[in-house]
Amino acid sequence: MTTEMLFSVAQCLGGDDFLAQTFGQRYQVSRGSSHRVASLLSWEDLNAILTHHRLDAPRLRLAKDGQPLATFTYSRPAVTRRRTVWQRLQPADLHQQLAEGATLVLDAVDELHPGAAGLARDLERWLRTAVQINLYASWTSTEGFGVHWDDHDVVVIQLSGSKCWRLYGPTRVAPMHRDVEAPEDPPAAPVAELVLDAGDVLYLPRGWWHAVAASAGEASLHLTCGLQTTTGADVIAWLSDSLRTHEVVRSDVPRFGSATEQAAFSENLAKLVMSELGSPDLLPRFLAARDATEQARLTPSLPYVGAVPPDPQLWVQLLVTRPALETTPEGNVRLTAGGEEWTFERRVRPILERLLPGLPQKLGELAEPGGLAVSETALVLSELVSGQIVGIRRAAE
Repeated sequence: MTTEMLFSVAQCLGGDDFLAQTFGQRYQVSRGSSHRVASLLSWEDLNAILTHHRLDAPRLRLAKDGQPLATFTYSRPAVTRRRTVWQRLQPADLHQQLAEGATLVLDAVDELHPGAAGLARDLERWLRTAVQINLYASWTSTEGFGVHWDDHDVVVIQLSGSKCWRLYGPTRVAPMHRDVEAPEDPPAAPVAELVLDAGDVLYLPRGWWHAVAASAGEASLHLTCGLQTTTGADVIAWLSDSLRTHEVVRSDVPRFGSATEQAAFSENLAKLVMSELGSPDLLPRFLAARDATEQARLTPSLPYVGAVPPDPQLWVQLLVTRPALETTPEGNVRLTAGGEEWTFERRVRPILERLLPGLPQKLGELAEPGGLAVSETALVLSELVSGQIVGIRRAAE
């Protein structure tokens, strides 16, 4: 059973109404029940991750009262036969630090657990932006990070226990990681205080000051989905690169030229930039370019290191969430994804259309709608696996 069948953040937050009325403007809480998030990640899953992965700071870290704890307070250096050093967790020390108020943080847990990975893909498909999911676990009312703000929007999903959130609102419009000034301090009193229980979802726009703590003595586990921010600065950076086709952009600045030459250079540059900024299709072109260069999630297809075998039982999945499919003037079909383009005969379209939702499909079932042979379908998929936008795996044994 897939993550999509069990839990949908888009459905929880309100779908298109959320995007039109709430996204980027104000916080929102959706109340749920614990069974809705049971498939995402459990305490047992967290134990398994900590057991089977070497996770050094800062990816795995403890924090307390706004400060990171020294790694030696919960881990010890271990030396391999080849003299490499890594930090080995000490469960007893880890337990003690957590019992005394520390918060455990694990960054990019979507790269370590299939439930979190499925959640990230769902969000990326809905919100059309990159997502990183961090995990937070705490046991006491001690705040791990104090009052702070994030430079990106977040979607918080409470998995187990409860968490107290104090929200203070923003003190600067659209603050950025690389900004010209810092936001003013938050007000003394929060604008909202709320408790998230298992199954609840919180959306918080970037720049909102907040503080978070668990209830004393109750284990709390939650995921914070960080949404990649796309701003006017990104549009300008993209425009700078895209305009390199023009001679005036590639030309040297006349730093030793006369005042007249420098003025002419500036005028020509301004005309070009203003013409582009005034183009009605500027943002559609930017967004299309952004979608086209989305990086696929890391998913090797071992043991298949060559061409995809024509096995109808193989599972196939598209690894990008923002592909573009269009018909060429010649009547063929063009797929743009992961920074590359593929052009296929029109009879391949049914295969690509079935892949677009991102759900696992059997190779044999992909071949059926377009009437292609399984061997022909395998050849198409081989191209996409080589382009790193499709992954395959064998049926469960």
